[in-house]
Amino acid sequence: MSTFRSLGIHNYRLWFIGALISNIGTWMQRTAQDWLVYDILTPQNASALGIVMALQLGPQLVIAPWAGLIADTVDRRKLLATTQIAMALLGIGLGLMVLLDVAVLWHVYAFALALGVVSAFDAPARQAFVSDLVRDDYLPNAVALNSASFNGARLIGPAVAGLLTAGVGPGWVFMINALTFGAMVYVLLVMRASELNSQPRQAPGKGRIREGFRYVRHRPDLMIVMLAIFIVGTFGLNFAVFIAAMARTEFGQDAGVFGVLSSVMAVGSVAGALLSARRERPRLRFVFGASAAFGLACVLAALAPNLWLFGLALVPVGLFALTLMTSANAYVQTTTDPGMRGRVMALYFAIFLGGTPLGAPVVGWVSDTFGPRWSLGVAAASGLLAAAVGIYWAWRYHEVRLRYDRSAPRRLRLDHEAGAADPSP
Repeated sequence: MSTFRSLGIHNYRLWFIGALISNIGTWMQRTAQDWLVYDILTPQNASALGIVMALQLGPQLVIAPWAGLIADTVDRRKLLATTQIAMALLGIGLGLMVLLDVAVLWHVYAFALALGVVSAFDAPARQAFVSDLVRDDYLPNAVALNSASFNGARLIGPAVAGLLTAGVGPGWVFMINALTFGAMVYVLLVMRASELNSQPRQAPGKGRIREGFRYVRHRPDLMIVMLAIFIVGTFGLNFAVFIAAMARTEFGQDAGVFGVLSSVMAVGSVAGALLSARRERPRLRFVFGASAAFGLACVLAALAPNLWLFGLALVPVGLFALTLMTSANAYVQTTTDPGMRGRVMALYFAIFLGGTPLGAPVVGWVSDTFGPRWSLGVAAASGLLAAAVGIYWAWRYHEVRLRYDRSAPRRLRLDHEAGAADPSP
């Protein structure tokens, strides 16, 4: 199967291009905002950076059930156009305050919270909208290409933002990001409505949100994926915290190097996304295998003795983090009933991103108290713990056993006992 087969669909091709432009701007703003907080508005305070991340992602926890229901009941294309315009206005507002030199730390906190509220409505609609663009057998490929777009933008956005932040300041970066949202709005307006897949819409009414929770509760496979994603998302994916701390505090570098390091990690992320795009169907083994590999890669990064080896170690960190995220996302989407997809994806992102308000300040505190390398140690522990959870679940509920087979080329193999619920996790 072709890695880029979804790009043969007109509407998805437009979506991919618009998302790539918008994602470049998003990564530019994230990088500039992180450096603004860490090195301009505070004296290299990783805890403050963790608070910004918590405020930006925290609304997922509170708003997600309603955001998911809205994504299942309204026209997703119109909803996405609205959220894109709102995020552009927020970027302009913060950019003007920074350019006028009136921004202080609490202003960034306020804008981060507002952006988090808008993003809470945007995320489930954005994920569920992919199923409007491609048919179900193309969905895993489309999800993986979305991740490739997002992380391909990470190759460009942080490096450009780092240079611009060092050269002209973060304010102009925010203004440029506001312009990139226009690309997504334009794409949404010019799509061929007749070629969009008709998905079942849920009528408003009582009990719709509870229905989404009941659906997930009766799907133990979804619950174990969400638990693994919560663990890694909460304590492992705080890249801005540990990369900024390692770049500035551990190695004494500036915003330009911080941006380049973020882009270097994206090399691995893009590779992980493209590898995922080649798979015809997502499997749970990729979720938990990638969790373990992510943990080990973070150990290597934490032990790196110099900047060059740290940057090199970030490539497998990005590779396995993206493999984990893409496999989990595609598994949840492709195994969920279309009429429940918006609510389930909202819950998924609430768990995935909503854990950051708990984890980011903790990781920031660990960095400030014990040093940046220990923040990577926390990330490593999260990956290994998520893998252990998956292995226990497979052993306990699927009767998976590790066996020695003298005749097999690899000697050791995983066998499924009779009565296992899923023959190929």
